[in-house]
This record gives sequence, structure tokens and C-alpha cells, in this order.
Amino acid sequence: MNLHYAEYKISAADYLAGESIAEVKHEFLDGEVYAMAGASENHNLLAGNLFAEFKNRLKGTPCRTFMADMKVKADQAFFYPDVMVVCQRDDQDEYYKSAPVIVVEVLSKATRRFDQTVKRLRYQALPSLEEYVLIEQDRGEIVVFRRRDGWQSSYYYLGDQIHFYSVDVTVPVADIYYQVDNDDVLAYLQQAADAS
Repeated sequence: MNLHYAEYKISAADYLAGESIAEVKHEFLDGEVYAMAGASENHNLLAGNLFAEFKNRLKGTPCRTFMADMKVKADQAFFYPDVMVVCQRDDQDEYYKSAPVIVVEVLSKATRRFDQTVKRLRYQALPSLEEYVLIEQDRGEIVVFRRRDGWQSSYYYLGDQIHFYSVDVTVPVADIYYQVDNDDVLAYLQQAADAS
């Protein structure tokens, strides 16, 4: 997210009203609105792969999985996480959620710092949030921050498995990077081919 500071601030109600008719998605932070840029192919694949894993594995549970177009309200901010899981049935607003248990952001050069700092702190302040996940698209690396670990970071790489404790789901990192084109994935696939 490239931050271009607004000349004036607007209310959350005005933001939500405008967003309901906007052709381009915007995020809202403390009265200021920021347009969102489009995402790369790798970005879409990573978000889609993890969305599909959660959606399939959480079938039959009260948890619901959302991707890209559903906002999350975090204090005086509204963000569009790449993936989120909501398990509270009372979090029923049609256009945003306020009680996710998992929030996932796929990093890019433009969003990395914002996702690692501002968004992370806002998301971690949500009482419901148990896990915040950052996925690198240019290399095979995923960082998970967990409430149960005091929000310390845990790193996962191709060949590892990630256990998402809040929903009791384990996903191989390789499945999250399925069809993604970066040097780490290509090297991992070549190593697997050489070993067989």
C-alpha cells in the first residue's frame, strides 16, 4: 500500500457509504482513505490456495472463510485482508467482520512494511484474533504470529507444515505455494524431482 495522505479526514460511516458504490477498493485508517492497487498472479495464487485449504478443511464447522473482498474492522480502520477466518456466528455484518480468528496478508514490495507494522498492530489488538499470517510471494517463506506465543514470530518454509491452532488445521507450506512461480518454489520442485 502506497500511502498518499488525504487533505481531510472522513468518518467511518462516510467511508462505508462510499465504499459500497466505489469501483476501486479502498482501505480506511484513522479517517484517511487509501486506494488499493491490483495484485500479481503469485499474490492471487497464494491467497487462493490458502483460502481453498481453509474452506475445504473447515466444512461442517461454524467457521467461515473470506477472501479479498470482505473487510475487517480493526479499531478506527477497515482493511481488506487477503484471507480471513471468522468463527463467531454473531459477526454477521454483510460488508465487514470484526472478530476474525485468523488474518492473512500476502506481502509485496509496496505493502510489506505496512502489513508488518501498522496492520499487524491493529489486527493483534482484536480480542478474537489468534493468528496473523504473512506470506512472501517472491520467496518460499511464511511468518505466523500467534497470541498463544505472545505474538512472537514463527517461520515456515517449503517442506514444513503449519498448524493453525485456532481452527485445528494443518497445511503443508508446499500446498500454499502450489503453482506459484518463484526461485524457491522452482528449487524445491527440482529437489523433489531429483529425489524421486
